[in-house]
Amino acid sequence: MKKVFLLFLLISFSAFSQKTFDNIQSEKLGEERRITIGLPDSYEANPNKKYPVLYLLDGDYLFDPFSGAAKYGNYWDDLPEMIIIGIHQNKDGERYEDTTIDQNTGLPFEKGADFFEFIGAELIPYIEKKYRTVPFRIIAGHDTTASFINFYLYKEQPLFKAYICLSPELAPKMEVRIPEQIAKIKEPFYYYLSVADGDIKKIKEPVEKLDSNIKIANNSLVNYKYDLFKGTTHYTEVLHSIPSALYHIFEVYRPINSTEYKDKIAVLQSGYADYLENKYATMSNVLGVQIPVRMSDFKVIENLILKNNAYDELGKMAEIANVQYPKAMLGEYELGLMYEKMGDPKRASKRYQNASQMEPIGELNKDLMYEKMEEMNTLAKQSK
Repeated sequence: MKKVFLLFLLISFSAFSQKTFDNIQSEKLGEERRITIGLPDSYEANPNKKYPVLYLLDGDYLFDPFSGAAKYGNYWDDLPEMIIIGIHQNKDGERYEDTTIDQNTGLPFEKGADFFEFIGAELIPYIEKKYRTVPFRIIAGHDTTASFINFYLYKEQPLFKAYICLSPELAPKMEVRIPEQIAKIKEPFYYYLSVADGDIKKIKEPVEKLDSNIKIANNSLVNYKYDLFKGTTHYTEVLHSIPSALYHIFEVYRPINSTEYKDKIAVLQSGYADYLENKYATMSNVLGVQIPVRMSDFKVIENLILKNNAYDELGKMAEIANVQYPKAMLGEYELGLMYEKMGDPKRASKRYQNASQMEPIGELNKDLMYEKMEEMNTLAKQSK
C-alpha cells in the first residue's frame, strides 16, 4: 500500500509539473501557432497568486533550458516562480519568415510585421486572459529572434519590461536605435545582451558596438548587463547566458547575500531600514512579486543597525515588521530593543511585555520576551 501511495504521489507531481501545449489560431498570421506553456508548481495551490511571464521566441529549443534554470533558481529562493511561454518556430523553418525585415528600413516587413502583431495583439492578450499574470513581461530570443525582440523596444511604451538577447544577429541600424530608445526609458527596465567569443564577425562586431552605445546612453533606470563568454560557440553560449540573464533581471529578489551586503548595504552611512523597505517595494512595484520580508534579510539589517549604533532605525524596522507581520511579536520586539539600546529600560520592558502577548516568529518567543522583561525591570530598579 505504501508503494502504491508513493507511486501515486510521483505520478501526481509529474503530471502537475510537466509542460503543456496549446494551439492559437492567429488572424494576423492566417494560421495556427503552437505554444509550450510552463506553469509554476504553486499555480493550482495558490489561486490568488499572480506571476511574471517569460515569453520565448525559438521556444522549441529554448523552453527546456530556461525552464530548468528558472526552477533551479526558485528552489534556492534566488528566482521567483514565473509562467514561461515558448513559441514554436522551427517545425518548418517559420523563424525565418517570422523575422522578415525590410533591409532598407531595418523594420519588420510582410510576414515579420504580421508576427510582430501576433505577439502583441493576440498572444499576450490570450495568455493574460487565461492565466494569472502581473504586468512584468520578459522576452527572450536567440540570434535572428534575439534581434527581432528589440522591435518591441522601438515603441513609445515598450511592451516588455525585460529583454534577453542571446547572440543577436542585429537588424540594420539596431546598434544605434536600441541605445536611442534606452536613453528615453522613464521607468525601471532590464536589458541583457550576450555573445560568444566563437561567434562570427558579422554577429560580434555589431553586438560590441551596441554594448558600447548602451553604456554611453547611461540611463540610470536601465539595469543593463553584457556578457562575452570565452571558449563558447554561437550555440553553447546560450547555456551560459540563461542563468546569468535571469539572475541579473531578478537580482533584487534574491535574499541578501555577502556581495549585496558588502557592495550595497555596509557602505551606507544610514538608511539601513530604508534599504530593506525599498528592496521589497521594488519586488512588488517593479517585478510584481509579492512576498513578505524574509526573516533572514530582516536579521541582517537589524544586526547592521546594532553594529553601527543607529538605534533610531529600529523604530523604522518596527514599522516594517508591523506591516509585514501584524500578528507577530517582531514589531514590538524591535521597539523594545530600540528603547533598551537607548537606555530606557522601563519603556523597553513595556514593549517586551506587549510582544509576549503576540505570536512568536523566527527566534523570537514568549520565553525570550519574559527574559528581556526581567532584565529590563532589573535595570530600571538599579537606575533609581
